[in-house]
Amino acid sequence: MARGTTTLEDRPRSKKVGALRALGPFMRPYRGQAILALIALTLTSGISLILPLAVRRVIDNFDDGAGLLDKYFTAALVIVAALAIGTAMRYFLITRLGERVVADIRKAVFARVITLSPGFFERVMTGEILSRITTDTTLIQSVIGSSLSIALRNMIILAGGMAMLAYTSVKLTGLVLLIVPAILVPIIVLGRRLRKLSRQNQEWIATSSGKASEDLLSAQTVQAYTYEHRSIAQFDKVTEQSYEVARTRITTRAVMTAIVIFLIFAGVIGVLWIGARDVSAGLMTPGQLVQFVIYAILVAGSTGALSEIWGELQRAAGATERLAELLSARDDLRDPENPVVLPRPVRGEIALEDVSFHYPSRPDTSALEGVTLHIQPGETIALVGPSGAGKTTVIQMIQRFWDPNSGRVTLDGIDLRDMRRDDFRQATALVSQDPVIFAESASDNIRLGRPDASDAEVQAAARAAHADDFIQALPMGYDTQLGERGVMLSGGQRQRIAIARAILRDAPVLLLDEATSALDAESEALVQAAVNRLSEGRTTIVIAHRLATVKKADRIVVFDHGRIVAQGNHATLVAEGGLYARLARMQFTDGTLSEQPAKQTEVATG
Repeated sequence: MARGTTTLEDRPRSKKVGALRALGPFMRPYRGQAILALIALTLTSGISLILPLAVRRVIDNFDDGAGLLDKYFTAALVIVAALAIGTAMRYFLITRLGERVVADIRKAVFARVITLSPGFFERVMTGEILSRITTDTTLIQSVIGSSLSIALRNMIILAGGMAMLAYTSVKLTGLVLLIVPAILVPIIVLGRRLRKLSRQNQEWIATSSGKASEDLLSAQTVQAYTYEHRSIAQFDKVTEQSYEVARTRITTRAVMTAIVIFLIFAGVIGVLWIGARDVSAGLMTPGQLVQFVIYAILVAGSTGALSEIWGELQRAAGATERLAELLSARDDLRDPENPVVLPRPVRGEIALEDVSFHYPSRPDTSALEGVTLHIQPGETIALVGPSGAGKTTVIQMIQRFWDPNSGRVTLDGIDLRDMRRDDFRQATALVSQDPVIFAESASDNIRLGRPDASDAEVQAAARAAHADDFIQALPMGYDTQLGERGVMLSGGQRQRIAIARAILRDAPVLLLDEATSALDAESEALVQAAVNRLSEGRTTIVIAHRLATVKKADRIVVFDHGRIVAQGNHATLVAEGGLYARLARMQFTDGTLSEQPAKQTEVATG
């Protein structure tokens, strides 16, 4: 399975239906609506129990004249009208309640997951999360909006029907009760098996969704490497696993249903046989027998429906557990209970003090080892070094996507762990190597940097990032929808959108992780000029692919194997020899280390 997928063995097994109690906090705000629905449900159930009494009176008083029959049938019509109105009210209230609760659950789960640190997404695939938000909440919506009310209605009819059976004939009711233990055995035994299979079915659906999400988001790479058949085979495999579990679950449920229905109606037929003999012997009236038969059918139907709904409740319990796992997911990073407020204006002084860090997925490899780095306000620092040297990790530490295993990271002298993350992150602007473009308009993508910016400010930022020309050339200009992940744009255009976003943010700390890596020479020169202007008066940390773009940095910090091995300006580092001088020789055309890049060897993407 792909990295981050949780296997069936790793997942906790389904608990009892009591797990549905976790829905209580989401239903509590709408308890008034739930009470009204319960009243309507009780009303319709009670009316259903009254109808057999009317049928008995009609049969036993059939010879009492047309006037009395008219009254009985008129009363029956009124009862049916009340039943129709009550059922409509119950459907409206309970269905709306289900939709409302599920909408709240989806919002709560998304609000929780979107704030979790990167460590969480190393453990759980995005596709699996989406499966929980969609498939699992759909199960819950079905239970709240339908199955739960049907279950309550059938419980009321079952209890009331049993009472009316006893009222009609104690003898026949006693015979009916003898059948109950035989019915409960398959429900209990097969129900446990069904609960386990339901949980496994949902887990495989999530795995299938995760695999599809991963491959579809990388469709071009899959096609470029002619990996389609392998990808299809892998997706087919997990989908077939899901189907096999579902087939077993359906078979188990069908067997349970067949056994229960046979036992119920076999018992009813036996009781009817005895009742018919009592009518022949004059021990009960025909109306009483018909009344008993109707109540027996109601009780049998309710019992059968409850056995069906039990399976739905078990599946919903499993879905509730999985959603509860997301809502209670432990975040590796937490904001302090009493956070320190970052003073404004932010000066932009950044310090890493003896920072060491290992990624959880690679505990034996040091991403950073004893790194101490002090960056003055307004200083431009360039981080260079081989791939995997720790440069991008430094950027992530400054944004507190991870916490160091030892040491600390400070902004304006305050430990990042002592502040709210959304507080100090407002003081930073990031342009990453692989910028994220949302399926929104060009202006909305740039406005991500500052949501309250005016159209004029958005366009000014685009011009500064050399993005205005190609945006204006789009079919609807700044209102053009850019498609999922910016599919309408080239790599360089996506990069310039991201740079415009950072320019608009106007933050005191600027983080550039390969910000010009996807640009052609002409665009790079223009964007580099914009970046240089943007960097003025700001603390700027640059990770650069081409060393020519960082030669004018105030200080160049050289990383290797998670450690700082040298720092200084370009001339000093070249004169010292060592790693930086070797990297420079690989990029420049002559022995004088001129600024013309000859070979764009990837030396700084760590």
